[in-house]
Amino acid sequence: MLDKFSKRRSASAHVIVLGNEKGGSGKSTVASHVAVGLLKAGQRVATIDLDARQQSFTRYIDNRRAWAAHTGLDLEVPAHFCIEQGRAMQIADNEELECQRLIDAVNALDRNVDFIVVDTPGTDSYLSRLAHSTADTLITPMNDSLLDFDVLGSVDPTTYAVTGVAHYAAMVRQARRRRRQLDGSNIDWIVMRNRRSGLSSRSTHVLSGCLSVRPKRY
Repeated sequence: MLDKFSKRRSASAHVIVLGNEKGGSGKSTVASHVAVGLLKAGQRVATIDLDARQQSFTRYIDNRRAWAAHTGLDLEVPAHFCIEQGRAMQIADNEELECQRLIDAVNALDRNVDFIVVDTPGTDSYLSRLAHSTADTLITPMNDSLLDFDVLGSVDPTTYAVTGVAHYAAMVRQARRRRRQLDGSNIDWIVMRNRRSGLSSRSTHVLSGCLSVRPKRY
């Protein structure tokens, strides 16, 4: 499916994906800030919401559009798509349908914008994995907590050393390898510490140490 997606897009727009399999990490909030920040910088921006169940990103865009119309303010609003998940009986049929919907959305946007910002759900799904594999930049926001780091790596409870690669980081590593094999591109992965406390604590120091070893492992 990734081969099909890659062949069907012109790759003119830079794709920024917000991803993390830990719920509540702030993906939709960061996606909104990234999209509006790029618009304010004069870039042509489109947005895609892959979390069709929750639709936090979609509601933000809709509310921004409604507020602009209500107040008469000249607020920048991106072109927006919300991709529905397939509901067929067969998994292969759903994946084919979801891939095609994402292809259609990107093809409708790609040549007309500079950036496409994609928000993903906080769970593992076919659409989320496809988006990760096709990202140019992947941003993973995480709360300033070792509980959030758990999706990236396992930590020894006594020494706080990183002892292994967790499920989400393993998925990202696989996506990056597949992308390099397909077209030689590198996915730029940014892990962003979100909602940082103003108070220094032992856990924040430990988390800093854990994140410092991430580039070596992933």
